[in-house]
Amino acid sequence: MVRQRCVEADDTCPMTGAPRPERFDAAYYRRFYGRSPVQSAARVARLAAGVLGLAGWWGIPIRSVLEVGAGPGHWGRWLCAHRPAVRYYGTDVSAYACSRYGHQQRDIAAWHAPRAVDLAVCQGVLHYLDDSAAERAIENIAASTRSLAYLEVPTAEDRVDVLDLRRTDSDANWRSAAWYRERLTTHFVELGCGLHYVRNGSALFYSLERSDPKR
Repeated sequence: MVRQRCVEADDTCPMTGAPRPERFDAAYYRRFYGRSPVQSAARVARLAAGVLGLAGWWGIPIRSVLEVGAGPGHWGRWLCAHRPAVRYYGTDVSAYACSRYGHQQRDIAAWHAPRAVDLAVCQGVLHYLDDSAAERAIENIAASTRSLAYLEVPTAEDRVDVLDLRRTDSDANWRSAAWYRERLTTHFVELGCGLHYVRNGSALFYSLERSDPKR
């Protein structure tokens, strides 16, 4: 289990002191992970196989995986079936998701893994956070991995010509891709397709395998 001194998200209203309603509750999961899910188990399976396949190509061992915003836990089930020796840690801010799917309740804007993993996965999380929290989350993701991070976050550009807004939660913070890259480049080398490698890592990449020039 991932254990770390952490600050949980404040779940009370500052005006009344009453509990805040759970945003990522059962209704949210029925809407976005029901009959026409945003991310199906089959689609995540293809992604997981691709990410671990590329890690193997680059000679980067994947012995542990942290998933931030694990939701229905598709990554964990795929790893259990196909890479059972890999240690998987699922976290989510949602009390509902943690109760139903067995994740640890953690807020990535206020927490990072006490021991860095080989791969940190964060899909569909950062755009729900305000600018300050998103910046802290990027720093904590970087602190949580010793090698690779897979990041998927819809941007303002994607909202215009990529996303199917009928199946996408549009109540989010729509920042530019440049905004994210400016902050990610401090910690990571961008490899493309959502994959990033820590800047102090020892793996070597061909020039055309990385999106930024060698420094």
